[in-house]
Amino acid sequence: MRIVVVTDAWHPQTNGVVRTLETVGAELTALGHDVHYLTPEHFSSIPCPTYPEIPLCYNVRRRLTRSIDALRPCAIHIATEGPLGLAARAYCRRQKLPFSSAYHTRFPEYLAARFRIPPRWTYALLRWFHNAAARTMVATPSLRQELERRGFKHLSLWTRGVDLQLFRPGDKSSLTLPRPIHLYVGRVAVEKNIEAFLRLPLPGSKLVVGGGPQLDQLKARYPAAHFLGAKYGEELAGYYRACDVLVFPSRTDTFGLVLLEALASGLPVAAYPVTGPKDVLDGLPARGLDEDLGRAVRQALDVPPAACRAHAERYSWRASAEQFICNLQPIGRALT
Repeated sequence: MRIVVVTDAWHPQTNGVVRTLETVGAELTALGHDVHYLTPEHFSSIPCPTYPEIPLCYNVRRRLTRSIDALRPCAIHIATEGPLGLAARAYCRRQKLPFSSAYHTRFPEYLAARFRIPPRWTYALLRWFHNAAARTMVATPSLRQELERRGFKHLSLWTRGVDLQLFRPGDKSSLTLPRPIHLYVGRVAVEKNIEAFLRLPLPGSKLVVGGGPQLDQLKARYPAAHFLGAKYGEELAGYYRACDVLVFPSRTDTFGLVLLEALASGLPVAAYPVTGPKDVLDGLPARGLDEDLGRAVRQALDVPPAACRAHAERYSWRASAEQFICNLQPIGRALT
């Protein structure tokens, strides 16, 4: 099957959307499918205000139309609700073509945290965008239930996976900081609620891995914490292995790939009992989920590393890719 994926999120961004699309694309290619991405790399763009690493494309309609027509896809998947996603949606509506979409990001909560825009306004726009899709993929059952209550239609599950070879238990001696070592991995931004972690009176050490617009501000405000910047590949995996608990303070993530990466590394997770953590951690015999994040950390430190690893082994990128294929909506006719 020839698949066109339209996404406003792509390199050099480092986030769960980009990692998911890239990894699932590789799995689809291995399964014999032909995957093509239409990304900001192919269009003129300007930096997003307050988030300069995110490009906002403009004047995309003509080039995007030519690109899709030339590729003659069997299915079109619109991954994001940005300028490229809007142009692709308009194209499919004009051509009367079915398409699938995905709800990756809680923009209503993000915009409320940053600019105090009422979430109901943004949810109305997202309903308009996604309800035109033949199928909208969501990462967890609790997110599907929430969006259904908000009037979203045609929702289906699309889970995530983890690289079990890269992220694995191992030696903790590479870090000599006072223990327990509490780790945060992710974007350093207000919507991630990192200060809920940094404010906790925890024994031992706090590590923050990631970059983002709040980095300098939080460095100045919490000098006792260790801010390491963004890490990738084996270096990132090494930090997971060497720490004692991952603290995930976000209340707005739709899944949280870092949860699986930590668990695969034998690292227990402390989080709020919200969409994402409560789905990913469901089935663990003991888990650190609590509205009191400090209590969640204490609970998580008692979870055996072997139980964490065994739980992560339930997830694979191959299964994610197969589920993605099942959710696609074949066009059923040649493009003209």
